[in-house]
Amino acid sequence: MTQWYYADAAGTQQGPIDAEALLAQYAAAEVTPDTLVWREGLADWQPLSTLASELGLAEANLPVTAPSPSEALTVAPAEVVYAGFWRRWAANLIDGFAIALVTLPFIVPMMIAAVLGSRDHAGAIGMLLLQVGVQLATLVATVAYFTFFHASRLMASPGKLAVGIKVVRSDGQRLNFGRSLGRGFAYYLGYLTLYIGFLIAAFTQRKQALHDLICDTLVVDRWAFTDQPHKQQRGLDVVTIVLLAFYGVILLILLILLIVLAAVAAAALYGASR
Repeated sequence: MTQWYYADAAGTQQGPIDAEALLAQYAAAEVTPDTLVWREGLADWQPLSTLASELGLAEANLPVTAPSPSEALTVAPAEVVYAGFWRRWAANLIDGFAIALVTLPFIVPMMIAAVLGSRDHAGAIGMLLLQVGVQLATLVATVAYFTFFHASRLMASPGKLAVGIKVVRSDGQRLNFGRSLGRGFAYYLGYLTLYIGFLIAAFTQRKQALHDLICDTLVVDRWAFTDQPHKQQRGLDVVTIVLLAFYGVILLILLILLIVLAAVAAAALYGASR
C-alpha cells in the first residue's frame, strides 16, 4: 500500500498515511490543492493538484500549479527519535524472557532425556544432541517471534511495545514478512561478532545495530513516522529506568557477596596458615 506524506500549514511533514486517509483530509479541507505531498518514487514534493489524477481527484478540476524548488524546501520533515542503546537493551531483555518461556517446554524434556541417557556409553552423544537441540529450538523460536511481531501491524515485539519503540524501514514503512524474516536471522550475527553487532547501535548515527544495517531497518520511537511526531519521547522511558535500577541493585548485591566471600576465604586461609 502506498504511503503518503504531506506538509501542514506550518510546513511540517505529516504522515505516513494511505491514499484514503489523504482523500479524507482533502474532503475535510485540511489539505488543499496547493498542499505539498510526497510518496516513495517521487523525486520531490508536489502540490496535491499535480497528483489529482493518481488520487482520483481529476474530476474536481483542481487548479494545477507547477511546484517550485523554493516551495519544496519549505517543508520541514518531522524529526525522528531513534531508539537508543538502553531502550533497545531493555526491550531485548523483556523479549528474551518471553522467548525463554516459549522454549522451556521443549528444552526441559530434552534436558531430562539427556540426563537419563548419560548413564550409559551414549551419554556424551546425548549431551551433544542436547546442545544442538537447545540451540535449534532457541533459534527457531527467536526468529519466529521477532518475524511475526515486527511484520505485524504493531511493528514491535512485546518488549519494544513495553518501552515505546518499533521497527520500520528506513523510510518509515512497515516491514514485510520477508524482510522481517531476514532481520530475524541477521539478529544472530550480533552473537557471532561477540556482541559487537549489538553494541554498535550505541555509536551509529541512526542507532542501528548490525542487523539493522544489513536489512535497511530502523528502531524508532513508536510515534515516529506518524501524524503525531511531537509525542516522541527522548531519553529513557520509565520501563527502561526501572530495569536499569533493578539490574544495578542485583549487581551491587553480587559485588557485596563476592567481597564477603573473598574476605571469608582470606580469613580461612590466614587461620589455616597459623
